[in-house]
Amino acid sequence: MSNPNDNNTLTALSDAMADAVETAGKGTVLVNGRRRFPASGIAYAPDLILTANHVLEREEDIPVLLPDGSQISATLAGRDPGSDLAVLKLAGTLPTVAQAASQQAKIGQLVLAIGRPTPEGIQASLGVVSAIGGPVHTRRGGLLERHLRTDAIPYPGFSGGPLIDTDGQVLGMNTSGLTHGASLSIPVSLAWQIAESLARHGSVKRGFLGVRSQPVDIPNPQQESLDRPQETGLLLVGVEKSSPAEAGGLMVGDIIVGFAGAPLSEPDELLTRLTGEVVGRPTPVEVLRGGQLQEITVTIGKRK
Repeated sequence: MSNPNDNNTLTALSDAMADAVETAGKGTVLVNGRRRFPASGIAYAPDLILTANHVLEREEDIPVLLPDGSQISATLAGRDPGSDLAVLKLAGTLPTVAQAASQQAKIGQLVLAIGRPTPEGIQASLGVVSAIGGPVHTRRGGLLERHLRTDAIPYPGFSGGPLIDTDGQVLGMNTSGLTHGASLSIPVSLAWQIAESLARHGSVKRGFLGVRSQPVDIPNPQQESLDRPQETGLLLVGVEKSSPAEAGGLMVGDIIVGFAGAPLSEPDELLTRLTGEVVGRPTPVEVLRGGQLQEITVTIGKRK
């Protein structure tokens, strides 16, 4: 005999997922940026839509269908082919915006890919996070610092739509335009950061430091010298000749623990921070060298 409590658990899970889709659907729009192939978009600010760059064939008078069925016009505010992200500026404002998840995605986590590919309404696909990877070279010649893979089915028109958790919060943006034959999700922290740069400047500046690194545990005595809780840093195992890192004085064996005034503990974090306003500017880099904390100023180069 089946346990009635099992049915209650499944019903509660089913209801929670339906509520999550409804919540996220309020911040998911339809983007008519190309003929016959609508896509989706995420309202990440009241007057800004984040979508996939490859779904846009025009830059002005882009029809955007809102969750309430009304239509509003948008113009392209900025695009980044390398990460397949684009930001649209609306001719008005929306009452509801998508909420970024407070926790990063985890492998095995239950997720939903959603989209609004037709005027009929929201669509959803269930799966789990199957892998977290990066950096990965994209087919437009870019380098995506981090990505998520899921087994949720990417239905036509889902590009530009959100990957959400069971609370309806955004974990990433889905796109089929990064690599051949695969749909990936760009983590929300990275997508939001690139979107801010696109909204401000219309493009993304990416920096170049010229190091190879790997995570390493920080010994307890050195942790105390940081005056903050931080257990890992980046051990430099290679410094390119004539690179900004060499010119600034970074050396193999240094452990980078901070960058531009913020703690740094993962290679992906370094790649993410090497964007925007730091490019071309002298930037403080905190390192542990011979067990001693030092601050070295490095002028960040521009990635070609």
